Amino acid sequence: MLVFLGLLTSFLSFLYVTAPSIRKFFAGGVCGTNVQLPGKVVVITGANTGIGKETARELARRGARVYIACRDVLKGESAASEIRADTKNSQVLVRKLDLSDTKSIRAFAEGFRAEEKQLHILINNAGVMMCPYSKTADGFETHLGVNHLGTGVTTYAVHPGIVRSELVRHSFLLCLLWQLFSPFLKTAREGAQTSLHCALAEGLEPLSGKYFSDCKKTWVSPRARNNKTAERLWNVSCELLGIQWE
Repeated sequence: MLVFLGLLTSFLSFLYVTAPSIRKFFAGGVCGTNVQLPGKVVVITGANTGIGKETARELARRGARVYIACRDVLKGESAASEIRADTKNSQVLVRKLDLSDTKSIRAFAEGFRAEEKQLHILINNAGVMMCPYSKTADGFETHLGVNHLGTGVTTYAVHPGIVRSELVRHSFLLCLLWQLFSPFLKTAREGAQTSLHCALAEGLEPLSGKYFSDCKKTWVSPRARNNKTAERLWNVSCELLGIQWE
């Protein structure tokens, strides 16, 4: 037993000593483009923390006018203030958007259209995971209502990897595991790289609708590529939201 504990202790010590190298190895791709964004308008949902915040920071650094669309306006203003100070870009704005309430979504859209003539980049970053069972203001199960119906249709789907973020806050077990293995997880900045790649890299137009991970197109299961299933999901989603498309 003592020998086993000794070996386990030695193994864990080795892991933590080598953690920076291991995490760097698994950190994934990096957005390599140097494109600048003066005059461009960006909306990022859930950008008051985590991956969204780091994405907003980088796009602001490149000169874009960035709208942080989030439920908690006070947290949004705190994030925006930090980003403005860091990037010297005063055009980082906060607008209320609660993806669990379609009235809030419509109000945000109408307000944005009144402020801006164009939207150049939309990053649907906000989402929830492992919430206790609850329903949105419109009566939808929270995960479905926020992550699918509230977010709507995206141009690209991206997987950021396993990132130290607040996404796991509803699960005590995952929070514990995230703390234990935090030296091996991606930082929020590293997790933002694929979103930045899809937003900034040139020549991705032919890949619209594809799935990206670590800044490159990746494999998608056959079920996710089934056009009949996709059409059915689209139609059901429109029925749930009361939307008619001409």
